Amino acid sequence: MNKDKAFFRFALALSIFVFLLVLFLNRRIIPAPDSYPSFVTKLPMLNAVINSICSILLITSYIAIRNKRVTIHKRLNITTFLLSAIFLISYVVYHYFMTDQSYGGQGVIRTVYFVILISHILLAAAVLPLILLSFYYGLGNNISKHRKIVRFAFPIWLYVTISGVLVYLMISPYYTF
Repeated sequence: MNKDKAFFRFALALSIFVFLLVLFLNRRIIPAPDSYPSFVTKLPMLNAVINSICSILLITSYIAIRNKRVTIHKRLNITTFLLSAIFLISYVVYHYFMTDQSYGGQGVIRTVYFVILISHILLAAAVLPLILLSFYYGLGNNISKHRKIVRFAFPIWLYVTISGVLVYLMISPYYTF
């Protein structure tokens, strides 16, 4: 099997694992402990801050590559990737200890919230393999394949980071801890 196929299978397997882990945590297939450390209540805000920083880094990276500043582009994307990994760990830790928070808004804003939330969740699941493949091709200097994937990965990843912040801002008044 060639390296590209092997990495594609790895990216797909990792993405499925992450999706199932998040699904199991959100559906309480993995039960929450009876108590939680106090820092856990700060994780949603931390996640929103991380998503905000990732949004800025993604836009800055896009500007850098448009200006042919490849080294800066790579560094920004690696930083964004690492921050996203920290986000994912923080998200998993939070959802291990805490149950989902109900959204308390009513009327049109409730519909807006759920449209943003559902699109955020679906696109977050879809973008992980694209991000992994774009990194694989970019770092391997296969620029033509990198560009083909990034054409889809970049706007989706940017939407996911921005919508994550919006979801936090909309639900944070309803946190009960």
